[in-house]
Amino acid sequence: MRIELRWQLLLAAVGILFVISFSGFQIQSSGTCTTSLSSSGGRFVEGNIGQPQYINPLLSDSNPLDREYVDLIFDGLTRYNNEGYLVPALASSWQVSDDGLVYTFEMRDDVFWHDGEPVTAEDVAFTYGILQEEEFPGAAQVKFLWESVIISQTAESEISFILPTPYSPFLEATTRGILPRHILQDVTPIELALHPFNQSPIGSGPFMIVPGNDFQRDGFLRLVPNPRYWRDKSKLDYLEVRFFPDSESMAAAYSNDEIHSLGGFSSSDIKQIGVLPEIRLFSYPARRYAQLLFNFGESASPAIRTAEVRHALVQALNSEEIVDNALFGQAIPLLGPYLPDTWAKAEGLLNNYAFNKDAALASLDSAGWTEVDGSPFREREGEQLIIRLLIDDNPIHDAIAKSVMDQWSNIGVKTDLNKLSNVELPTVIKDQEFDVFLIDVQPNGDPDLYDFWSQEAIIDGQNYGGWNNRRASEALEIARKLTLPEERKPFYEAFLKQYNEDLPAVTLFQYIKTQGVSQDVLDVDIGKVNSPRDRFATFPEWSFMQREIGTTCPEVEM
Repeated sequence: MRIELRWQLLLAAVGILFVISFSGFQIQSSGTCTTSLSSSGGRFVEGNIGQPQYINPLLSDSNPLDREYVDLIFDGLTRYNNEGYLVPALASSWQVSDDGLVYTFEMRDDVFWHDGEPVTAEDVAFTYGILQEEEFPGAAQVKFLWESVIISQTAESEISFILPTPYSPFLEATTRGILPRHILQDVTPIELALHPFNQSPIGSGPFMIVPGNDFQRDGFLRLVPNPRYWRDKSKLDYLEVRFFPDSESMAAAYSNDEIHSLGGFSSSDIKQIGVLPEIRLFSYPARRYAQLLFNFGESASPAIRTAEVRHALVQALNSEEIVDNALFGQAIPLLGPYLPDTWAKAEGLLNNYAFNKDAALASLDSAGWTEVDGSPFREREGEQLIIRLLIDDNPIHDAIAKSVMDQWSNIGVKTDLNKLSNVELPTVIKDQEFDVFLIDVQPNGDPDLYDFWSQEAIIDGQNYGGWNNRRASEALEIARKLTLPEERKPFYEAFLKQYNEDLPAVTLFQYIKTQGVSQDVLDVDIGKVNSPRDRFATFPEWSFMQREIGTTCPEVEM
């Protein structure tokens, strides 16, 4: 989906974005005409901010750039489609036993590694087996999931995973990319992080690294379309990615005709990027949203544990104004804890607390927080209404927080802002020394939210606000033990009803990502993007406008 933002329309109105049709005619004074044609060949150079470290599906969890290029190069057993359902990738099909303990996958016989070797069940057993090793150097939570799973290659093209207890979100773990056993079988887990494979990997996905290219040594990543993946041959020779420390240096490279595309920049850079010469902006929803989390624990102020006060705080928020002021329009409305493309979302179960200052004031009045002569802030029994707002120290959250605080002050609420580094934040969260916590959520593809909102997650999870709702917790626990989406969905609806009643959090908006592409690149179309490779869905059609030829002018009717 290409989202036209308000400020982009303004730029268009003053002529910044000018579309040139390569098939149009230009009438010459001599009576002859020319037409511009695309031509095959050439390299498409993309700029991105940051630096990859491990292009390895087992080591990419902590670095967004690693995950981005892993998705272009590697395949898992399964993938998510546009409706949020898992579909086969390297597997052709799978079955789950009646007791929900055994997941059996049949492998495809028509997929190959980039070096021509077939992808087999042995590769799958080898890859996921590394995650079980004591010396596995990757994320601890990944190892924790796999250490109790029994991996069994039951046939030449079949592999099974036996779980100790039913756990339907396990299927999401099979989206993790598979490694080639024939290349890495002699590499120990502790050696894996230092292996040259991570800089010049071989996968089975839609793009292949050009042999000999090492992105750390060369300063760029050079990819060619995998001919086994694309039905139609690409018009461009390859995709090259260059990495920059910031948006300023990347924009300068674009202005110097060194790159054709810009990505990875923040919303605060959008105006700078939007006025670059001959730039087109493609925007799409990111799989990330901003949420205000309310504290239900004993350390929270009594006011925030009152439903009327939470309702007032939400009704006082004008999300559209926050997006305009803090994010330059780079976000869209979102209601509740599920993204729109998740099958677990339920229409009509959540109250849409639209901005309503009068309703917010009435809620505060009903809770006993009243206006006081000579004071801009409300009081109850001589106590001032003060909310402690916790954020991590980054420019985006700082801008959001300032906008929120301004809006809350309009209803007589004083906000004390506590801005902490990533080192300081965990201790304050654990001790629940806040009333409201501004947090970004990047949910998994599976709709399981047990680790966010269950009673167990208060102690050992991410239920930072301590929302203690037995019915909601039980619904989430039952849902993760069932296999089919149609079996699980009623329990997620039961969870959402409790969530709506207690209002433990409010979602402010879903972020937007934007890619800038030069008008010199023809036939670019970036639609819905659920994973990084979706951005290149039409890559075979991309080309450069390079040559003009003479032609007979069309007859003009008088």
